[in-house]
Amino acid sequence: MKTIALSDARSLPFWRRPITLLFLMAAAMPVAFSTWSALLNNFVIEAAGFTGKEIGLLHSVREIPGFLAIGVIAILMFMREQVLGIVSLAMLGMATAVTAWFPSLGGILTITMLSSIGFHYYETVNQSLQLQWLPKERAPQMLGLITAAGSAATALAYILIVMTWKSFDLSYNFVYLISGGFTAIVAAFCFFAYPQFEAPHPQKKQLILRKRYWLYYALQFFAGARRQIFVVFAGFMMVELFGFKVHEITALYLINLGANMVFAPLMGQLVAKWGERRALLFEYAGLIIVFTLYGGIYFFHWGWIIASTLYVIDHIFFALALALKTYFQKIADPGDIAPTAAVAFTINHISAVFLPVLLGLLWVVSPAAVFMFAATIACGSFALAMLIPRHPSPGHETIFAARRAQPAE
Repeated sequence: MKTIALSDARSLPFWRRPITLLFLMAAAMPVAFSTWSALLNNFVIEAAGFTGKEIGLLHSVREIPGFLAIGVIAILMFMREQVLGIVSLAMLGMATAVTAWFPSLGGILTITMLSSIGFHYYETVNQSLQLQWLPKERAPQMLGLITAAGSAATALAYILIVMTWKSFDLSYNFVYLISGGFTAIVAAFCFFAYPQFEAPHPQKKQLILRKRYWLYYALQFFAGARRQIFVVFAGFMMVELFGFKVHEITALYLINLGANMVFAPLMGQLVAKWGERRALLFEYAGLIIVFTLYGGIYFFHWGWIIASTLYVIDHIFFALALALKTYFQKIADPGDIAPTAAVAFTINHISAVFLPVLLGLLWVVSPAAVFMFAATIACGSFALAMLIPRHPSPGHETIFAARRAQPAE
């Protein structure tokens, strides 16, 4: 494959430029992953009789590859980031396509592990490529647009599920084959249609843990714990407590996507205008309220309308997570981006390996306690975000570093 410097990519047709490749992969990945997620709760309950205990175990297994994302550094010694990202995307698609072929606990755990390797390695590399290929001054806005593009592609898939699932009596196997196959085909196109883009700053190929990135690491750890509770238990609540069917839970996801298509670009502009500190404080404050109200659903027996509204609001707040990416982009040495993305992804998934299974056991006793625990984690994230300086940069990673850097009067 031909290699082209990033600075020379402007001479290519627009459809072959790096930004177009980022948009194309962003649109392909969630078609497989989001369809898998939309059908998952109903599929595992109907096919394998899952309870909260098994769903917690499933998600703990699913997050093991995320915990091992640090292995990306070793793979990058003999494979380019762009190639690894596309191969991982294809693996996600192919594993998703055959999910319904294994309707048992062991089969579901195995195929989930394979699709998870593809998903997590793709996400690790994709985040690195985004931060290398997007200019700092436009990164928040472009990341917002990329997020919206992924939401638009997924929305189309969800619309098709909502319109056809009940009317045509679709099977889990058919939907998984179509969605996963689409992602795999797009990955193959990306592999053959695009040259290899060479970023101006070569990436280090060894493990990097820098003391000055400690706040970024801590925020990643808390973000991973908080995200797991939302991903695992918020959707499971809608099915277990309110009896949502496949087309109903997919309709809720579709509302989320519509909100994301509208708000993600706005969130990108908000981060550019407010800065990472204020944007993250706003996100975490909102999540504290949302998770507390999730617990209120069980305490006060609120109905599905309130639960669905909270679910959508929760999803909108998560769009502000791009501020964490741009915070790191501003404080990082250019050559640290790829290895640190792998390290951060592993840190993000430390809690993901054990939290779902432990909280799955707690869920059997008290679902409300699970969401109150999530609210506590969001409080920790809020406290950490207070330490981000107004204008982060190398040497000004935290408010303490910023103060030390000020000259004495």
